Amino acid sequence: MLLNYFLFFVLFFVCFNNNQSWGLMSSNQQPQFLKLMKNSLSGDALSSWNLSDTAKTTHYCNFSGIRCDGQGLVTDLDLSGWSLSGKFPDGICSYLPNLRVLRLSHNHLNRSSSFLNSIPECSLLQELNMSSLYLTATLPNFSLMKSLRAIDMSWNYFSGSFPISVFNLTGLEYLNFNENPELDLWTLPEYVSKLTKLTHMLLMTCMLHGNIPRSIGNLTSLVDLELSGNFLSGEIPKEIGNLSNLRQLELYYNYHLTGSIPEEIGNLKNLTDIDISVSRLTGSIPESICTLPKLRVLQLYNNSLTGEIPKSLGNSTTLKILSLYDNYLSGELPPNLGSSSPMIALDVSENRLSGSLPTQVCKSGKLLYFLVLQNRFSGSIPPTYGNCKTLIRFRVARNRLVGAIPQEVMSLPHVSIIDLAYNILSGPIPESIGNAWNLSELFMQGNKIAGVIPPEISHTTNLVKLDLSNNQLSGPIPSEIGRLKKLNLLVLQGNHLDSSIPESLSNLKSLNVLDLSNNLLTGRIPDDLSELLLTSINFSSNQLSGPIPVSLIRGGLVESFSDNPNLCVPPKAGSSDLKFPICQEAHSEKKLSSIWAILVSILILILGAIIVYLRLRLRKNRAVIEQDETLASSFFSYDVKSFHRISFDQREILEALVDKNIVGHGGSGTVYRVELKSGEVVAVKKLWSQSRKDSASDDRMHLNKEMKTEVETLGSIRHKNIVKLFSYFSSLDCSLLVYEYMPNGNLWDALHKGFVHLEWPIRHQIAVGVAQGLAYLHHDLSPPIIHRDIKSTNILLDINYQPKVADFGIAKVLQARGKDSTTTVIAGTYGYLAPEYAYSSKATIKCDVYSFGVVLMELITGKKPVDSCFGENKNIVNWVSTKIDTKEGLIETVDKRLSESSKADIINALRVAIRCTSRTPTIRPTMTEVVQLLIDAAPQAGPGMTSKSTTRIKDAILSDNLTQTRLQSCFLGEEV
Repeated sequence: MLLNYFLFFVLFFVCFNNNQSWGLMSSNQQPQFLKLMKNSLSGDALSSWNLSDTAKTTHYCNFSGIRCDGQGLVTDLDLSGWSLSGKFPDGICSYLPNLRVLRLSHNHLNRSSSFLNSIPECSLLQELNMSSLYLTATLPNFSLMKSLRAIDMSWNYFSGSFPISVFNLTGLEYLNFNENPELDLWTLPEYVSKLTKLTHMLLMTCMLHGNIPRSIGNLTSLVDLELSGNFLSGEIPKEIGNLSNLRQLELYYNYHLTGSIPEEIGNLKNLTDIDISVSRLTGSIPESICTLPKLRVLQLYNNSLTGEIPKSLGNSTTLKILSLYDNYLSGELPPNLGSSSPMIALDVSENRLSGSLPTQVCKSGKLLYFLVLQNRFSGSIPPTYGNCKTLIRFRVARNRLVGAIPQEVMSLPHVSIIDLAYNILSGPIPESIGNAWNLSELFMQGNKIAGVIPPEISHTTNLVKLDLSNNQLSGPIPSEIGRLKKLNLLVLQGNHLDSSIPESLSNLKSLNVLDLSNNLLTGRIPDDLSELLLTSINFSSNQLSGPIPVSLIRGGLVESFSDNPNLCVPPKAGSSDLKFPICQEAHSEKKLSSIWAILVSILILILGAIIVYLRLRLRKNRAVIEQDETLASSFFSYDVKSFHRISFDQREILEALVDKNIVGHGGSGTVYRVELKSGEVVAVKKLWSQSRKDSASDDRMHLNKEMKTEVETLGSIRHKNIVKLFSYFSSLDCSLLVYEYMPNGNLWDALHKGFVHLEWPIRHQIAVGVAQGLAYLHHDLSPPIIHRDIKSTNILLDINYQPKVADFGIAKVLQARGKDSTTTVIAGTYGYLAPEYAYSSKATIKCDVYSFGVVLMELITGKKPVDSCFGENKNIVNWVSTKIDTKEGLIETVDKRLSESSKADIINALRVAIRCTSRTPTIRPTMTEVVQLLIDAAPQAGPGMTSKSTTRIKDAILSDNLTQTRLQSCFLGEEV
C-alpha cells in the first residue's frame, strides 16, 4: 500500500513539473511573438508596448489589447481598429497556444499576408474577427477549430472556395462572411442544420447561389438571417417559418428569387425586420406578416406583388418603415396606418393604389418621408399632415388629389421637398409657405391652383427649384422673389399672371432656367436680366412690349420671345431675324439710316455689275462662282435656333463643312470638326437628308417640325454629363447641329479601335458619369426624357475622359423620315435594344436602363455588344449570362487589358450590369439606384469604407437620428 502511494506521488510530481515547464516555455515564447509583431507592424498604438522591461516576466499582460490567464499565458489579442499596417507574423498559435480570442479587424495589413494559413492551429480559439482587412488570400480549412464560437471574416477580398468546413463546427454561434465578392460561387449545404446553436448567419454579397435549403428551418436559435446581394434562386422555403427566435430576415437583391412570400413567416412572432426587395416575388402580401406583433421594418419594393395591402397593417403598434414602391399593388392604404405606430418612412410610390390618403400616418410626430407618387389616390390632402413637424420629404405627385392645400402642410419647418405636381388641387397657395424655412424644392405644376403668388414665398430663402406652371394663378409676379438668392429654376408658365416682369429678378444670380411663357405679362423686358447666366429662358406668348435686350438676341435666345406682337428688335442688334419689327428710331437717326441705305444700295449695284462682267470674262471659273452663290443662298434660307450664348457667325460654320474637316460618320449623319476664328473648336453634325425629293411637302414640313421639337428638348437640357448643343440650323435640304467638341471622341472608338487604353478607374468614371446623365433625364426632368438610343458611339469623352451623352431623341425622328406617319418607329441600335422594346415598340426608362447595362458590359469586357466570338445568335448579355455560374467564368468576362488589382471592383460593377440587363423590366434598377450602386463599387474603396445603403440608412432611421437621416435620403430609392 505504501508503495502505491509513493508511486502516485512521484507520478503527480512529474506531471505537475512538466506542466509548469510547458507553461514556462510558452510564456517565454510569447514575448518573442510580440516583438515580431512590433517589428513587422507599424502604428502609433503599438508604441506603448515596452518589450525591454524584463523586471516582470509577464509584464506584457498589462499591454493594451492583451489579456492573460492566471499563469501569464495570453488568451486575448484585440488589435481591432488600431490602424496597423504591415505584415502580420505567421504561426501565431505556436507562440500563443492558449489563445481564445483574436481580433484584428479594421486594420491595413498586407493584403496578401500568409498568416491566415496558420490560424486553424489555434485549436482553443473561440472568437476570430478579421473583418475589413482587405485580404486577398484563400481561406483555410477550419475543421480543427472545434472550440470556435464566433467567426467574422466580412469585408475582405478572399478568393477561391468558400470554407464549407465551417458548417461542421457545431458549437458555432456567430457566422459572418458578408461582402466577399471574389469567392467562387457556392451553395448552402443541406447539413447547415448541424449549427443548432447559431444565432447570426450573415452571408451578404459572398457569391452564394442556388436554392435556400429547407433544412435551414432547423436552425431554431437563429436571431439574424442575412443572405442579401447574392444569386439565390427558386422559392423562399416555408420552413423559414420554424425559426421562432428570428428577429431580422434580409433577402433583398437576390434577383432570381421567385414565387410568393410564405404565409409561414407570420409564425415568427419575434420578427422585427423583413427586407425581400428587388427580387421577382409575385402574389400578395400575406396577412400573417402584417399582424406580427414586433414588426418595425417591412421592405418589399421592386417586386411584382399584386393585390391589396392587408388592412391589419394599420393596427401595428411597432411599424416604423414601410417601403412597397414599384409593385402592382391595388386597393386602398389601411385608413388607420400609423395611428398606433411610430411611422418614420412610408413609400408606396409607383403602384395602383387608390382611395383616400391615411389621415393618422403622422400621429406619432416622427414621420420623415411620405412618398406616394404615381398612384391613383383621390380625395384631399389631410390637414393632419401639418402635424408632421419632422417631415423632410412630402411627395404626392401624379395622383388624383383635389381640394385646397392645407395651410399647415405648407408651413412645415423641416421639409426639404414638397411635390404636389399633376393632381387636381385648387385654391390659393397658402401664405404660410413663408414658414417653410428649410424648403429647397417646391413643385405644384399641372394643377388648378388659383389666386396670387404670395409675397411670403420670399421667406423660403433656401429655395432652389420653384415650378408653379400650368395652373390658374393671376396677379403680379411678386418682386420679393428676387430675394431667393439660391433659386436655380423658376417656372411660372401657363398661368394668368398679368404684371410686368420685376426688375428684382436680375438679383437671382444662381438662376439657370427662367420660364414665364403663356401668361398675360406686359411692359418692357428688364435690361438687367441680360446679366444673368441663363441657359434657358422663355418669355413667349405674353403681351410684352418694347425692345428685346440686345445681349439676349446675340446670345441666341431671340426665339424665346415669340408671340409678343409689341416686341421689337433694336437696330443696333444687327439681326436679320424678320419675326420681330425693328424698333422705331428718332428722326435724325432715321435720316442717317436712309442715307446709309442709299449708299449701300449704290454699292450693291456697282458690285453686281462687276460680278456680271467677271462672269462673262471668266467662264472657266463659273463653277466656283456658282458654288459661292449657292453657299450664300443656303445661308439665308436656314432657320437658325440657338440655345447658348454663342460667339461665332453662322456663315463661318457653313464654310467649314468640307471633306478635310470630317471626323466621323454615324447612323444619323456626318460629323465635322470646325475651328472658329476665335480659336474655339465645335463639332457640327450634318444630318442625313430629311426626306426623299418626291416626298410630299406636307410630310417634309411635319418631319421638320418634329425634328425641331426633339432638338429644342436637347437644347433645353443642362447637365455636366449631357453634351451641350449650341445651335441648330434647319432647311428643307438638310439640318445642322452645333455641339461642344469632345477631343477624345466617342467611347466606342476608345474601347474597340485601340487608340488608347482605358484602365478601370477611368472606365468606372465614365460609367458613373453616363449613369448620372441618364438619372437626370429620367428623374430630374418633368416629364422625364427617354434617350431611346444609348450606345457607346453616343457617349462622347472630353479632354479628361468625362463622358457626355449625345444624340438622344434624334434617332426616333430620323428613322421615321420618308415613311408613312402612322408607321410604328423603333428607335435604337441592335445589341443595345431591350428585349421588350423589340416586340412592344413602347419606349420606357427601363429600356434606357437595359441599354446602359450593355454599355457597362462593354466597359467591363472590352467586347462589342454583338461579336462573332459569342457564337451564333448570341450577344454580350447572353454571353455574360453563360459565364456567371463559376468564378473562372466571371474572371473570363473581364477585359484582359485591365489590372489584376481592380478585378474585385470590376466584378462589383458587373453585378450592376447584370441587374440592368434583366429580361424583366421591373427587376431593373432605376438610374438613380444605378448611380448609387456604381459609387458604392468605386475603385480602391475598401470594404470597411462602404456598406449597403439600405442597411446604413435604415439603421440611421431606426435610431431616430434626424440629422443622419436627412443626409442619407436615398434608402427608399425615391426619385429626387
